[in-house]
Amino acid sequence: MNRVIILFAVGLCFAIGQALQCYKCEIGFGDLCITRKTTCEEGEHCFSGVGKAAGFLDIKMKGCLETAKCNQTEDVNFPNSGSNTTIYSMTKTCCNSDLCNAAPGLPGTSVLSLALASISAVFAANVLV
Repeated sequence: MNRVIILFAVGLCFAIGQALQCYKCEIGFGDLCITRKTTCEEGEHCFSGVGKAAGFLDIKMKGCLETAKCNQTEDVNFPNSGSNTTIYSMTKTCCNSDLCNAAPGLPGTSVLSLALASISAVFAANVLV
């Protein structure tokens, strides 16, 4: 029985100690933003960025962002012979739970990863005993 408790505790530590998982999209236009999962570094949160290019084209980004840069609007400029012209402005909004920068209405998977770690620990305990 003690083995089961130890293995459960180890599985719980792995589930909780994981780095933050986020969706990443380099740049998307309109409703199209092809994503993949990425792991953030320490001191980063997930973000969703929404902006306008040339005043009319909706652009989107997703990924990991340093906490200090969260919830700010950034102008991306193009240097053109000494003068800067703004290409687009983007507001990046952050969140800090796994896959929280998904499309609205999609749930995160932090509870799922905890449940899988628990089931794996119980399975491993049964195999070892």
